[in-house]
Amino acid sequence: MTTLKEFETALREQGMNMALAILEKLKERDRANRTVRVGRRIAGKKMTPELARRIIELNQTTEMTQQEIAFQLGVNQGRVNEVLKHGKWLQDNPKSEEAVSRDRAKARMEKARAESVPVSMRKSVAPPNEIAHRPKPRPRNVAQLSIEDFLSSPPKSEQR
Repeated sequence: MTTLKEFETALREQGMNMALAILEKLKERDRANRTVRVGRRIAGKKMTPELARRIIELNQTTEMTQQEIAFQLGVNQGRVNEVLKHGKWLQDNPKSEEAVSRDRAKARMEKARAESVPVSMRKSVAPPNEIAHRPKPRPRNVAQLSIEDFLSSPPKSEQR
């Protein structure tokens, strides 16, 4: 099956400008009628049994797509799919697989947030009686030139 992009490329290669113009008008019409913006990332709400029941209700009583339901309720489309296809999140059981996964993800996010705090704002983990020492610099390879070699040597005109 050919993608729309491949079809457009083929039309362009064949010089079919009228077909390209029609295709562009169709794409503009679709963009104008789109109810959910493409590629928008939504920071989701916490999934609860009430929210799962609301997802099922919207799915059964409206003609909305999973993406539209997700956008309206502030969750991502994958969560809507889990509720509709797999019946997840319908019980309020903190030991359920999805609740455990959610809690792990929240812990990872909290850890990442803590690590993103600037060093000057972090609390010291080392005991206060230990003094932090800077690691000793590695010995320099004497065969390797450094800027100090150039600064300490006299200019070539003075060497002769």
